[in-house]
Amino acid sequence: MKHHSPGFLRIVDDAKSRIQEISAEDTLARMRADATLVDVREESEWRDGHVQGALHLGKGVIERDVEKTIPDLSTPLLLYCGGGYRSALAADNLQRMGYTQVFSVAGGFRALREVGAEIVPGD
Repeated sequence: MKHHSPGFLRIVDDAKSRIQEISAEDTLARMRADATLVDVREESEWRDGHVQGALHLGKGVIERDVEKTIPDLSTPLLLYCGGGYRSALAADNLQRMGYTQVFSVAGGFRALREVGAEIVPGD
């Protein structure tokens, strides 16, 4: 597990006080039902493998590009990163942009892989 700096953890904890998290198990069920899975990891992480069916909008560009990619602010969005930290920050910003159904996947990619999400190589 990565060691995160205290300042980073402070802003993540602050974001988590305003967002909703969703378990990896519930994420898989929501994907089958109605939600859009969004991978907010770096391009190199995406290329190494990502969850089948996910869109890639990296943390560095999601706020800039999300409205073009997902214009409906009521679309259920399930965001994941490596462990659930960056996705919490992204979820907080998307809510501030007006998205109404944004969730951060608790445990991120690692948790999704552990519950059997199909992992595919990047393109």
